[in-house]
Amino acid sequence: MFIVGLTGGIATGKSTVLQIFRENGVAVIDADEVARKVLDPGTKGWEELKKCFGNEVLLPDGRVNRLKLGELIFDDKEKRRQLNAITHPKIQVAMLKMAFRYFFSGHSYVVMEVPLLFETGKMLNFMHKIITVVCEDHQQLERLCKRSDISEKVALKRIKTQMPLEKKVANSHFVIDNSGDKDSTFRQTESIIRVLRRSKFTWYFRAILLITLLSIVFGVAHITTNMLQNKT
Repeated sequence: MFIVGLTGGIATGKSTVLQIFRENGVAVIDADEVARKVLDPGTKGWEELKKCFGNEVLLPDGRVNRLKLGELIFDDKEKRRQLNAITHPKIQVAMLKMAFRYFFSGHSYVVMEVPLLFETGKMLNFMHKIITVVCEDHQQLERLCKRSDISEKVALKRIKTQMPLEKKVANSHFVIDNSGDKDSTFRQTESIIRVLRRSKFTWYFRAILLITLLSIVFGVAHITTNMLQNKT
């Protein structure tokens, strides 16, 4: 099995593309969903968040107030660093565990959506291929304003905190232009799916894993045999 990283800019349409992969029977992992789970009330991440930021980032029912948390860390690099230190390691471990479960379920590859794949660099070494989703600048701005109910000034500020799309595109294997209608995005995504399905990398991976497992089994058997012979 191999992992395909799906990234792009904020509000460029990554979730739309991920859903198309899902509809085509591809195993997918959504970093945003995982991020929410690692901060569910009662989890270790939630406890650490509460200790670091206090009750002001929690709703009355104990769930994380993501709007408040976002406002709190957006202009404060130190608080953003603290949040990342709490969440990023847990998110990465959870996503890799999910990837292994997909592997043992027989999937040849998994698409993993990581919005800040290039910015953090933490998951890059696990990616066999990278897909970047882009759209026109004005569309990205409009979509972000509408989605988050924020002003253009705030939206632009958020967009500029991320790596420019041009740099992400330059370091990607595939690019999906989500500037048009959904049919166009669907066709582009399906084209990439056909390429990924033809990849032989998964068989190389399985062969290496099988050889490794057999080596371990035979090694253990050899050691066990020697121990039994020494006892007799």
